[in-house]
Amino acid sequence: MAVIGWTVAGMAGPNDDGWEDKLQEQFSLLSATLVEVKEGYKLWEYTRGGFDTGILDLSDEVLILILCLLDPTSLLRVGATCRTLFRICSCNSLWTHHFQASFGVPFTTPTCSVTAKDSFRLVSMWKTLFRNLHCNRRLQEELFAQVPFPPHRYWTQWLVLEETVPLPAVSLSAADIQTFWGVREDILQANVEDKDEESNILKFEWKELYSLARQQHGSVGKIFQYVLNQQDNNDHKELEAMFYQYTQYRFQWLFTYWLFRQPAPFNRQLRAIFLQWRKHNKRKVAKWGGTLCDVRYLASLHPITADYWRGKLAQRDETVGIQIVENYFSMCKSLVAWILGRDWGRLKRRKVYEDTLDGVYLLLHRELQEGLVDHQRFWEVAKVQMARICTLEETAANYVNWKMIENLPYYRLYMVSGNPVYLGHLQNFLQRKWLVHNWIHLEDNTWVRNLLPDHLYSLMEYHSKISQDSLHGDGVLGQLSRLIWLYLNSGQMLYLEAVKGLVLQYAQGCLVYWKSTI
Repeated sequence: MAVIGWTVAGMAGPNDDGWEDKLQEQFSLLSATLVEVKEGYKLWEYTRGGFDTGILDLSDEVLILILCLLDPTSLLRVGATCRTLFRICSCNSLWTHHFQASFGVPFTTPTCSVTAKDSFRLVSMWKTLFRNLHCNRRLQEELFAQVPFPPHRYWTQWLVLEETVPLPAVSLSAADIQTFWGVREDILQANVEDKDEESNILKFEWKELYSLARQQHGSVGKIFQYVLNQQDNNDHKELEAMFYQYTQYRFQWLFTYWLFRQPAPFNRQLRAIFLQWRKHNKRKVAKWGGTLCDVRYLASLHPITADYWRGKLAQRDETVGIQIVENYFSMCKSLVAWILGRDWGRLKRRKVYEDTLDGVYLLLHRELQEGLVDHQRFWEVAKVQMARICTLEETAANYVNWKMIENLPYYRLYMVSGNPVYLGHLQNFLQRKWLVHNWIHLEDNTWVRNLLPDHLYSLMEYHSKISQDSLHGDGVLGQLSRLIWLYLNSGQMLYLEAVKGLVLQYAQGCLVYWKSTI
C-alpha cells in the first residue's frame, strides 16, 4: 500500500473561519511521508515528566475530545507542532467526523484500506479540482484528451464519484466497468442498451453507471469507500501537483474565465461596464479576450478586481469572491444608468462615477474581506455615496475646484463618514480661495493685475487649480503657490498677508523694471 503522507512545514498561522480555503493551501504542501517528517524535519518530541505540566500531560483520550472541536485547518496546524500531536491529530475518529461533514457521506474505517485522514485529503483535492473543471485547463486536457474514449484509468476511477460528468457516454468492456464501478456483470447486461457483440464493448451514460453503482453498493458512502480502496495502490503525485498548481493560480484562472467566457450579449455589456469611465491603456484593452491579453492589467482597473486577483476577498474563498465581483459590476451597471439619466457634462459624469466607486470600496473594504456582499448592499452604499458626491459637487461650484479639493484629506473623510464637520472644512477652504480672488480684483489692485504675468495671476483666481508641480521650486511661482496653499489649508491670516506682500513686492519690481526701460 502506498503511504500517503503529510508535509507539516509551513502550516503555522492565525486561525479563522475560512477553513476550507486554508485547507486547500495546506493540501498543496502535504506530500512528504511520515518517515520523511520524522527524519527530515526532526520535529521536537515532547517528553513527559518535566517539572512543568502542559497540555501533553493529558491523556490521548482527553486530547482527542479537545481536538474534535477544531476545524480541519486548525487540526493540521496543531499536528504540525510536535510528533506527539501529529500522531494524535491523525486519529481516524477526528477525520471521520470531518469527512462526513465535508462530503455528506459516512466514512467506515473497517471497510476502507485508506486512513480517514488520507481519504479526506485525496477526496478534498479531487472534489476541488473537479468543481472548478471549467477553468482548469490541465485537468480538462487529462479528461478530454482521449474523447470519445474514457480518460486514463486513474482519472476514470475518480470520475466514478461524480453523478454528472461532462463527457460522452462510456464505452468499455464489462470487465473494466466492473473494475471501475464495482457493478456485477449480470446487472450491467440487464441494463445495457448499446452493445458491440464482436468486441464485447458496453456503452453507458455516466449518470446511468452512477445509478447502477449506487444500486450495487447500497449508498453513496460505500461508493466513496470502493473508489478509495481502488485508488489505494495508485501514485497520486499528478493529483497533488495539479492541486498545488490550482491553489497557486485559482484566483487568476477563475477571474479570467469569468471575464471572457460570458455569453455574447453579456460579454459586450460586461466589457462596456468594466471599462466605463476608467482610465486605461487602449492598446492593452484592444486585446480583450485574446491570447496576448494582459488580464492582470485589466484586474488592476478596479480595486475590487485587484483584491480578488490577489486573493483578498471573502477570506480567500475563490467562489464567494467571484460572486462579489459579479455583484459589484451589477451595481456599476445600475450606477451608470443613474448617472447617464442626469443632465451633467462628460467630465462631471466621470467624476461622479469614479468618486462613488471609490467611496463604495472605502466603506465596504472590511466587509469584502470577510464574506459575501450582495447587489443590494452594494447599491445601498452607492446611493449614499452618490448623495455625498453631489453635495461635494455643489460645494465646489465648478469642476476645477472639485478636482482641487479631492486631494484634501477632508474630502475622503466626508465621503466615508458623511460628517458635516469635514464638509465645513472644505467649504472654508473654498471660501478662503474666494478671499484671495476678491483681494486681487479690488479696484486698488488694478495696476497689480496688469503687471502680474499670467502664470502668477491665475493662482489668485477662484476658478483655477494649484497644481502639485507648482508647489516645488525656489522661484516666485513656487513661493506664491506654497503660501496660498498654506493659507487655504490653515486659514491663518499670517499666510494671507504674506501672499499679499509677495504679490505687491513682485508687482512693484515689475513696475520699476518697466520704468527703467522707457
